[in-house]
Order: sequence, then structure tokens, then C-alpha cells
Amino acid sequence: MSSVWQQISNTVVTEFSDLKDVSEITTLIIRLLMAALLGGILGFEREQRGKAAGIKTHMLVAIGSALFVLIPQQAGLSEQELSRVMQGIIAGIGFLGAGAILKGNDEKDLKGLTTAAGIWLTAAIGVAAGLGRESSAILCTLLALVILVTMPKVVDRLEVKDKQ
Repeated sequence: MSSVWQQISNTVVTEFSDLKDVSEITTLIIRLLMAALLGGILGFEREQRGKAAGIKTHMLVAIGSALFVLIPQQAGLSEQELSRVMQGIIAGIGFLGAGAILKGNDEKDLKGLTTAAGIWLTAAIGVAAGLGRESSAILCTLLALVILVTMPKVVDRLEVKDKQ
């Protein structure tokens, strides 16, 4: 009976052996937390504006995208194979974003384009974090925040000048 428990124990250890050392565990934690944090920042901005895709959605998209590139890296996939994974993320997130777009009666009455673009960008930020490109992910997040916060104000000012 003890050999059965030993086999079970060995199987469990083998199943949880994908993180072999503290360095790998630390890398995984940093990259996933970075993706979650950056996605959450963008999601917070969207939620403050009353958009449907808020903090949780953006965080999940960023973490999922990071994990989709982290796991193949851990498994030792080639850059070409990793490229195909990223292509799948880009296309898949496109479908998710498309679900956020609503078309009204008028051709110009489209809603959700910014939300869709934000979800797509959040996935890209998650990929960057997952690949260990944290600085690029942070820079892109800051640039996105500048665009999301300042552009509505710029457009409002331009519209006021046009009306005068």
C-alpha cells in the first residue's frame, strides 16, 4: 500500500515541477503581477468613465496574454512557435474586442471602438510583460493613459472652438 502512496506522491511532485527553482518562480510572479497591475491601471481608467470593460476585464486580458507567452517560453518553444502563439492572441483578442462594439442606426453611430482598442492594447501590454519586456509594457501603459485622459479634453476644446 505504501508503494501506491509513493507513486501518487511522485506523480503529484512531477505534475507541479514546471517551476524548477526560485528564479523561475520569481520571474513568473513578477511578469504576471506586472501584467495584472498594468491591465488594472487601464481598466481603472475605463471603469471611471463608466465603460463596461473595466478593471477585472483588463486585468484578466493582460494576465491571460502574459500567461500565453510565458508557458511556451518555459516549455522551450522556438521563437517561430512563440510567434504563432502571439498571432493567436492578437486574433483572439480581436474577436473579444469586436463583441464590445455596438452599431446604431446611423453609420457614424458606433460605440465601443475605444473599449475594443483598449482591450487589444491591454493584450499587447500583457504579452510584453509576459516576454519580460516590463519597461516597454510600462511605457505603453503610460502612453495609453495619456491618450485616454487627454484626448477627450483636446477634442472637447476643438469642438468648442468650432462652435464659436
